[in-house]
Amino acid sequence: MRNFLNSLLVRSPTKRQIRILPQEVTIDVASGQTLLEAALANGVHYPHNCTVGTCASCKTRLRQGRVREATPFGYTLSKQELDAGYILACQAFPRDELTVVEIAPPSADLPLAESFAASIVATEPLAHDILKVTMRTDRPVNYVAGQYAGVLAPGLPRSRHYSFADAPQRGGRTELAFFIRKVPGGAFTDALFSGALAGQPLAIEAPHGSFYLRGGNAPMVCVAGGSGLAPLLSILEDARRNRIRRPCTLLFGARTQADLYMLDAIRELAGNWPDPFEFVPVLSHDSPDSPWKGARGMVSDFITTAMADGAEGYLCGPPPMIDAGIATLARHGVSIDAIHYDKFTDGRDEVPES
Repeated sequence: MRNFLNSLLVRSPTKRQIRILPQEVTIDVASGQTLLEAALANGVHYPHNCTVGTCASCKTRLRQGRVREATPFGYTLSKQELDAGYILACQAFPRDELTVVEIAPPSADLPLAESFAASIVATEPLAHDILKVTMRTDRPVNYVAGQYAGVLAPGLPRSRHYSFADAPQRGGRTELAFFIRKVPGGAFTDALFSGALAGQPLAIEAPHGSFYLRGGNAPMVCVAGGSGLAPLLSILEDARRNRIRRPCTLLFGARTQADLYMLDAIRELAGNWPDPFEFVPVLSHDSPDSPWKGARGMVSDFITTAMADGAEGYLCGPPPMIDAGIATLARHGVSIDAIHYDKFTDGRDEVPES
């Protein structure tokens, strides 16, 4: 009798499941598993990369149920995305018996990541803190314009992520260009800028990321800050080569005139663009006494002048610029689903361990 009563008092663990839309897949979630871990353990193709809540590759819309955050979603996602119900699957633990989430359907055009051996074959200063770095790989790398690679140097515990700066080629590229900004105190960039990585064997995993040009003919508002110019140049040059016709405005935010770079390439791109193309460089910290006659202030402040009906936003750069840009676009009627971005975080931007 006592054993029978004890069995009534012992609560069986709650079985939790997640349903993934639009695939209509329902899977069990083991105790201690995040949504992403459960999906991958069950063979579901789920967009992801960093798994620590910084890259936003696993951004997911929560349709039903509640989740617990391992680290705050607001570190990476904007207020507008949070208000629209987005979460990070790699940081979400389900709290209810059934959690329903929606992800973008996998794109057949995004190649799977592979590992490559590489070495640096050339460097070129673009600004005082940005190098154009060309790496040669042991075989061609296929990627979609806008994606990035993980680069691992000898003796460093983790890879660094850098966007491809060139348009992809049919059959892949064996020489890859990146625009790399020097991070104060950064182990990789300290070695890179000092020349210590010359001739060193590097490992590359690529491609990664879901930042790429979506289909359609909507006007494009492109916003770049610092080395965030790289993926946008890749996207725009690839679009030009493929004769895509879309009006485009490219806003480029920099501190001073000395921080503007690739201007000749941008002018050539604009001159060969088949539809209206406007380039607006914006300086935030240039001396008031300088001869600069162009736009001054924060680059996100000039998004409204570039707006057009039905526009899509493409943003690359530091998190504060991205967050301000998303807020401005959303405030002027651009759907969150029509805003695409790649936040350029560095070692100082990582979520601290709790």
